[in-house]
Amino acid sequence: MNTSIIIAVIVILIIVVGIVAYLTLVHHPATISSTTSSVETTSTSFTLTSTSTTISTSSTSTSSTTTTSSSTTSSTTITTTQSVTLPPGANMLPYNPNNKTVFIYLAVTATGPAFNYNGTSNGQMKIYVPAGWNVMIILTNEQSIPHNANIVLNDTQIPNNPNISADGKILLYVGDSPSNFANNGILSGQTAVGILDNISAGYYWIACGITGHAEYGMWADLIVSNSVSVPYFIISSSSSSTSTTHSWG
Repeated sequence: MNTSIIIAVIVILIIVVGIVAYLTLVHHPATISSTTSSVETTSTSFTLTSTSTTISTSSTSTSSTTTTSSSTTSSTTITTTQSVTLPPGANMLPYNPNNKTVFIYLAVTATGPAFNYNGTSNGQMKIYVPAGWNVMIILTNEQSIPHNANIVLNDTQIPNNPNISADGKILLYVGDSPSNFANNGILSGQTAVGILDNISAGYYWIACGITGHAEYGMWADLIVSNSVSVPYFIISSSSSSTSTTHSWG
């Protein structure tokens, strides 16, 4: 009886050992596979995490923006305008009030009188300038024969001599010179400029010095006065009848 029990126990042990051995052999590959899968999952997870980190770093990059503020200072300039009443028919001449210079633009035109300044002759153009100012003459010749322009402190009411120096003292030569004013001037299309500083009050002509030109009508009146505040000109329909007095204001 005891022998039978021992044999039974041995058989049971053999069977249990066999079952354990079988289970061990069957489940061992599954454990490796699971481990391998776990490693692969970990590797995949690392890759994703790395990518995620890169993306996160890129998206959280900090950009620095510098804002520049500018301030604008506005200044107010006060301009004082002098109110001047001109005589009827008068036109303002261009001038620089800072250095008291008036600019007289003269053109010997191809139309109108044969001997003219700006289409006028025989003193029809009367130019008024404040005493003590500078007078700049800009002469342009549009005719085919030469011409010049001279400021003459005259002692006759109108030019009555072929030589203008016989009718007064020449103070400024434009397009000529003291030695050749009677026969020299600027040619067609040319321009000459001259300036007379600090002109005194008085009665003057602007006249062409070439022999006979002023006597034929090529002259304008230049009146310089202490009572004139800004330069201007008037063109009359008749020839000059201005007084020859040299004492103005």
